[in-house]
Amino acid sequence: MNKLAITPRRGRPPKILRENQDTKAELIRSGLEQLTENGFASSGIDLILKKVGVPKGSFYHYFASKEAFGQAVLENYANYFANKLDNYLVDQSYPALIRIGNFVEDAKTGMLKYHFKRGCLVGNLGQEVDSLPESFRPQLIAIFVCWQHRLATCLKEAQIEQQLSNDTDCELLADNFWIGWEGAVSRAKLVQSTNPLQNYFDFFMAGLPR
Repeated sequence: MNKLAITPRRGRPPKILRENQDTKAELIRSGLEQLTENGFASSGIDLILKKVGVPKGSFYHYFASKEAFGQAVLENYANYFANKLDNYLVDQSYPALIRIGNFVEDAKTGMLKYHFKRGCLVGNLGQEVDSLPESFRPQLIAIFVCWQHRLATCLKEAQIEQQLSNDTDCELLADNFWIGWEGAVSRAKLVQSTNPLQNYFDFFMAGLPR
């Protein structure tokens, strides 16, 4: 007798699968808060698990190691920040250089919202890279390159709009922006003021080759 073929059921994924995905997402969100405020080395897994309500023994059900967990948190943050950049730098309703200023205003608002505790996860991890697992280094470099290309594309549009000189090296200019920006974010956290962000942006804009 032929066995009847079993047709996969359509609709929502199994409840246990949804729960696993939701819990993993909650762990990443909790980890993002901890790593942004305290760095990788100083962030203990216990506090992250406690906030989510996950038993310590269950952590390795979701992540192979703390290193893998940190990489997942970093990837999540990088995707979030890339989308944020796109929201501002690709917004055709504003001239290209104004878009950069809009991004800076959003960053100032974010730092005020979190009382200057969080800053930039990528910049924070970059400062402690020598104490991180080596796998973080290429991941961090790739993220910075991604941000650089996004800003360079915006600057190239500024060239088309005749707001920048045609011989401007937009990739180099974008690279320099992020180098200085991370320093400004670090100083803003130190002095608990958005002034360093605004001062750096004003300095960057004043130096653009017109």
